[in-house]
Amino acid sequence: MSTHHVPSVLSIAGSDSGGGAGIQADLKAFARCGVHGMTAITAVTAQNTVEVRAVEYMSPEMVLDQIATVGGDTRIDAIKIGMLGTPETVEAVFIGLLLAYINAPVVIDPVMVAESGAALIDDETREALVERLLPKSTVVTPNIPEAQVLTGAGEEASQEELARGVLELGPETVVVTGGHSEDLVDVFFDGKRVVEIPGERHASGASHGSGCTHSAALAAFLAHGDEPLEAARKARQIASAAVGAGLRAIGAGAGPVDVFGLASRPPQ
Repeated sequence: MSTHHVPSVLSIAGSDSGGGAGIQADLKAFARCGVHGMTAITAVTAQNTVEVRAVEYMSPEMVLDQIATVGGDTRIDAIKIGMLGTPETVEAVFIGLLLAYINAPVVIDPVMVAESGAALIDDETREALVERLLPKSTVVTPNIPEAQVLTGAGEEASQEELARGVLELGPETVVVTGGHSEDLVDVFFDGKRVVEIPGERHASGASHGSGCTHSAALAAFLAHGDEPLEAARKARQIASAAVGAGLRAIGAGAGPVDVFGLASRPPQ
């Protein structure tokens, strides 16, 4: 029986005990996109669909050890970076990238606020992220509020202006996602092309974990060999469909996205 190479993608992010976002969402998105998922957990959250009740950060040494141990055994075809939490963790990830994975494409989802509204990053960590990791990234995927924070732009700035501002911080490519916009359009910018990536509105869906799913899918498609624009288009389709199939009946808050369409599947 013939087989094909299955890419391996590393997620460096926090754990969501409610299973909707973070590491849990990333692993589900990786599986949906046909890659093997691996993890370096940066934080453990006591979290559900309503709130983030507590956060406990892993030591920087443990974060670096997870990255180094995985990379010492397995080829890394792409990396997705999500919640980091502290400047020391940012530095550990920076060292990990320098040690082993500088040639793998890196997707950064600059996670700042949970779906419940809880802040997940402070100013010092944000500054470290901008200084140390954004210049090493292949694609950065902020939503509109995150892009405003990263650039210091006001609410009047367009998505294109935000994308241009984020690109000036050093990444190769920016995708400002459109979940907070009226038209739900993602804006892709690589320094040459500005491309709008449309998507459907799913008013009856559930969105917890949509940003994590989008960035994880984008990393997965880069691992498969897609160029950033094609990867961004496919990731938008995956994330949009996951919101549309989202599990609104789970939890009292924003239900989790569902990349597998579980509610429409009969029990096996």
